Amino acid sequence: MENPLKNTPEVEIIEEEDVTTGLESRVVLYNDNHHTFDEVIIQLIRATSCSYDEARGKAFEVHVKGKAIVFNGQFKDCLKVSSILEEIALHTQIITWNFTDLWFYSIHC
Repeated sequence: MENPLKNTPEVEIIEEEDVTTGLESRVVLYNDNHHTFDEVIIQLIRATSCSYDEARGKAFEVHVKGKAIVFNGQFKDCLKVSSILEEIALHTQIITWNFTDLWFYSIHC
């Protein structure tokens, strides 16, 4: 009986690369009528580690304009921020731009 592994080609293992590194992403927070300013401010501080005054300003912009960009960073960081905001059922969206190829990707959360 012939050994089936004798004629098996050699396999080269290539490590995966993270292709999302460096893409500019943003978290958009949308206004709702269910949360108080204090709830939104506290959650913004938890999610983005910003100061109380910065969080209050972002919450006010969301209230007045209906939405606001509350965080800029790499996609993985935006996912973390968005998930913390959503812990109290805030509505968010992550927008990612690739300025080299001129495309964008949007995730509604």
